[in-house]
Amino acid sequence: MSSHRIRIIGGRYRRTQIPVPDSGQLRPTPDRVRETLFNWLSHLRPSLDSVRGLDLFAGTGALGFELASRGAREVVLVERDPALVECLIGLRDRLGAREVEVIRADAIALAERLPPASFDLIFIDPPYRGPLLRPALALARRLLAPGGWVYAEAASDLQAPDLEPLGLASIRAGRAGRVHFYLLGLQQS
Repeated sequence: MSSHRIRIIGGRYRRTQIPVPDSGQLRPTPDRVRETLFNWLSHLRPSLDSVRGLDLFAGTGALGFELASRGAREVVLVERDPALVECLIGLRDRLGAREVEVIRADAIALAERLPPASFDLIFIDPPYRGPLLRPALALARRLLAPGGWVYAEAASDLQAPDLEPLGLASIRAGRAGRVHFYLLGLQQS
C-alpha cells in the first residue's frame, strides 16, 4: 500500500509529517482548511490550552494532532480501522504526545456512551458514503460543553434547517473544492 503525507501546520509538532495510506475512504482535511479552522478558533479563543477535544472519525489524526500541537489539554482520537489505529498510536508515541488518547471503536457507539458536556471541540469528518453525519452531529450536541464548538465536514451544504433540529447553529463556514466545512456552536435560545 503506497501513501503520501500531510503535515501538522502549527504549534509544537509543526512540520511533523503524517502518512496517509492510499484508501478510497480517507480524505484528510487539507492544510489550507485546517489553517482556516485554526484561524477561526484563534479569534474565538486565543489559547487552546484548556481545551478537551474529540475526533470521532480520526482517520489520519490530522485534526486531532493539530489540536494537540496547539496546546490542547486532552485530545481523544476515535478510529475503528485497526491499521489506522496502529498508525495513530505510532505517531502519538513518536511525538511523545501524552495528551492524545487513541481509542479503537465505532465512533457512534462510543459517543453514545461518553458523558454529556465533556468536550470543548469535537471534530466530525465521517466517510461521505453512509448516513453518519446527522447521528454524529446529534451526539456531538450532547457531548459539547457550554461555549464549545463542533467542526464538521460534509459533501454537501449544511443549511440552518439541517442544524436547527439538532440544537446547533453555524458560526463560520467555508468550501474548498468539493468539501464543505463548518464551525458550529450551540443554538442560542
